Amino acid sequence: MAELINMPRLSDTMEEGTVAKWLFKVGEKIAEGDILAEIETDKATMEFESFNEGTLLYIGVQEGETAPVDVLLAIIGEVGEDISEFINENSNAEVISENKKETIIETEVKIEDKPLTVPDGVEVITMPRLSDTMEEGTIATWNKKVGDLVKEGDILAEIETDKATMEFESFHTGVLLEVGVKEGETALVDAVLAIIGPKGTNVSGILDRYSSGGEKVIKEASVKKETPVVVETKVETTKSVTPVSTVDNVRVFISPLAKKLAEEKGINLSQLRGSGENGRIIKRDIENYQPLAVGASAYTPVGEESFEEVKNSQMRKVIAKRLGESKFMAPHYYLTVELDMDNAIAARAAINSDPDVKVSYNDMVVKASAMALRKHPKVNSHWTDTSTLIAKHIHIGIAVAVDEGLLVPVLKFADQMTYSQIGANVKEMAGKARNKKLTPLEMEGSTFTVSNLGMFGIKEFTSIINQPNSAILSVGAIVQKPVVKNGQIAIGNTMTVTLACDHRTVDGATGAAFLQTFRKYVENPVTMFV
Repeated sequence: MAELINMPRLSDTMEEGTVAKWLFKVGEKIAEGDILAEIETDKATMEFESFNEGTLLYIGVQEGETAPVDVLLAIIGEVGEDISEFINENSNAEVISENKKETIIETEVKIEDKPLTVPDGVEVITMPRLSDTMEEGTIATWNKKVGDLVKEGDILAEIETDKATMEFESFHTGVLLEVGVKEGETALVDAVLAIIGPKGTNVSGILDRYSSGGEKVIKEASVKKETPVVVETKVETTKSVTPVSTVDNVRVFISPLAKKLAEEKGINLSQLRGSGENGRIIKRDIENYQPLAVGASAYTPVGEESFEEVKNSQMRKVIAKRLGESKFMAPHYYLTVELDMDNAIAARAAINSDPDVKVSYNDMVVKASAMALRKHPKVNSHWTDTSTLIAKHIHIGIAVAVDEGLLVPVLKFADQMTYSQIGANVKEMAGKARNKKLTPLEMEGSTFTVSNLGMFGIKEFTSIINQPNSAILSVGAIVQKPVVKNGQIAIGNTMTVTLACDHRTVDGATGAAFLQTFRKYVENPVTMFV
């Protein structure tokens, strides 16, 4: 009988997974315990075993595709078995198509079910996007009236954006037949701005189709979900392309009006820096021009703006979600202390004099944190809607940077470990984290977290609490600096640590008391052996 295999939940925070690789093809025999696929979760890429025997009859999520937990992943059964009923009942395509449909719906606008016909020679001009953040524009001034002849390069209007008032040029020649947005009115990007064409052409139907002004249709569509309709039309979105002049073999972007004014005033365009989009020289640049001093340079760097698009991994998505939830749901506050590290440095040197022992400052910090938590259990807690849970055990999470983000392996019962045991465990789990070999069990159950950036030379920083913990300790670098000891200035070694606390569970005095105890242990390591 056919067995349905669903996308497994491979970690406590996993909500969806990506199939990195299928190790079997449809039609191949599978034994119980075989690795069926490699699945990328929010924390690692993990092998997924089959708990059934049979033939792989169906694959529901292809390599590279992402699906929510419990969506049909595969079907295993006997050769020739009819599985059409299972596929129809658990169609992943429906889930994917619904998601895609919703995305399309939110970005497209329904105009009308029948095609819109634009007469020959007629051009529909829409509100241009004149800056990267522009969503709507206001017509400050129309430079042409309905019935006026418009030539390519003429300034049609001045448009006020979110950043500046900019001249808008026509890229077409013809008569201004209709204006869709009046002076002082505001319309969203892509709303109908004007219609240009042969004199006497009837274009009233075009404006009617755009709800008498265009901007109303666009604004409504931004909040309503309509079935997308493909409209075959000659309507074009006018792009903010700027005519180019050449000065001393250097390309200069300038509006026609600005060029005309510059010629009238005898201004050398090579001495101007444009304030318009992409460095374009516009009217106000000519009006505000100040001649350069003798010997001054007006060189303007020219380059190409570009971005590299990197698809967010499942790990990156969940990190963003969890940290956002922590930062904006838990009321953070921060306590910072500077520690005297002279005794710690001497103690570490003495311990490491044994060739078989290698203890790091991070090992000492983790040990001191665990012992301080034993004396201040309220810091070793987490918040729920109904109560505060104070953990009797001490499991310390160690933040480890990996290529795709941050993982937090957990040292279980850290207060019972020696320096060497802490060091060995941290080294092993950090290596597994970087190789994506950590198991969910090794990343679950932390009650407190330590984040150390001292090895990168960071002197001081704050961290976002690793929920559901109530606190996280940020550890900076050891710095040699002048300090006051016994009333005298001397060279000392200090280290700054910052405790971020959730104010719902840890009051300021409680956090401060924890840091006092932590300071005592780190500044006098021998006390940790008592």
